This record gives sequence, structure tokens and C-alpha cells, in this order.
Amino acid sequence: MKTPTTILLALLLLPLQAAAQDGPTCSPTMRCTGGDMVDEEATEYDGNAPMYATFEANPENTGDYTPLYEWRFSRQNEEEPFLVRYDERTDYNFTQSGSYYVELRVSFVLEGDTIDYTMDTPFAISISESYLEAPNAFTPNGDGINDIFKVKTGHRSIVEFRATVFSRWGKKLYEWTDIEGGWDGRAGGHDCPSGAYYLHIEAKGADGRRYHIKKTINLLRGYQESTGIIN
Repeated sequence: MKTPTTILLALLLLPLQAAAQDGPTCSPTMRCTGGDMVDEEATEYDGNAPMYATFEANPENTGDYTPLYEWRFSRQNEEEPFLVRYDERTDYNFTQSGSYYVELRVSFVLEGDTIDYTMDTPFAISISESYLEAPNAFTPNGDGINDIFKVKTGHRSIVEFRATVFSRWGKKLYEWTDIEGGWDGRAGGHDCPSGAYYLHIEAKGADGRRYHIKKTINLLRGYQESTGIIN
């Protein structure tokens, strides 16, 4: 049975509990674009570069408090952050392989009172090492199979890319800089004949690796993928 003293003490504590519950805090978020995600919210990322991330503090119950933000960007096994930002919303383009942590710290200040906020678990970002390979041939015959010459699927963390196709006499026929792009076997509005062409790729990985791919590729216009027969 509760005594009058116990009830009075509980009533006196209610305002303090409400104040603690309603005090300023944050609900930070990370949105990832590029790499393996398209404008998706996440607490961690493990995939390819480049990956563009937007971080928002999302302050709550600030009242008359002034929030002072501190976003700390750190690499794994390094004590000090390599970057500190002081805005409520900030972003960063991850273009180098490795493991990263992004932590939000906030000081809510009101006259002589300060309430500190720190994330329980920082955002974790892991950028893979690079990989790039090009095929030897393609068959632009309109059957929907291997009609476009492009780099092989499974490429990872390529942050710079340029591919150029030349004729056997050295004339530039086509060039593209989007790694998801490719050559349809045409030049100057006309179909190029079956035969050998020269490919030159210059690329850079998130791990700093440089790719210099120079090879002959074969355009097989009459080849049927389903039958393996050249018409």
C-alpha cells in the first residue's frame, strides 16, 4: 500500500521525468546514392564506390536550446577523424576503398546549461577494392543478347572511366565515360562491319589502382547466340 509520502514523492518526480523524456536529442540518418544503392536510408553500407552519402541530424525537442553539431568522419584503426563538419546536414562522396565511421555529436546549449548527445552506434561504411574486366567480343544482331559491347558485369569501385574504340586503321569510332554505357557497333550513323577493332580503356579504382586496358575486340554481326552459328 502506498503511503501519502510515497505518492507525494512520485508527483514531485513527474516533472523531472517529463523533462528528461522531452529534452533535446537527435535521430541522425544516412542516405546513400550510387555504388549499390539509389537514395536509400541505411545505418551501414558495404559495397562499391563512388558512394554519395547525405547525413542529417534531425534534432528533436530543442526548445530554446541552441544545437552545436559535430560530424566526425574517421577511418578504421585511426584515432583522430580525418574530417569534421559542423552543419546540421552534410554530405560526403566516398571514392576511396576502406572502412569508415561517421559519428554525430551535438551540444545543446541554453545559457549556462549544456546537454550533450552522442550516437550510440556510428554509421559504418565499407568501400570495396576495385575490379574491372572487358570481354573479347559482342554480337550486335538485334536479338537482345550481347548486342552492346560493355565491360563485364561485376565491376567494383571504379571512380574514373573512359573507353574508346578504334578501327584497325586507328580511326576513333566511339567513346564513353559512363561505366554502365557501351558501344552498339555503329559509327557515323552506320553499322560497322564484322571484324576486329581496337579497345582502349583508362580507369581508376577506389583503391588507387590504375587500369590501362588495350586489346582487340571482335564484332560478330551475323553470329546467333542461341545456335552458335554465323550467318
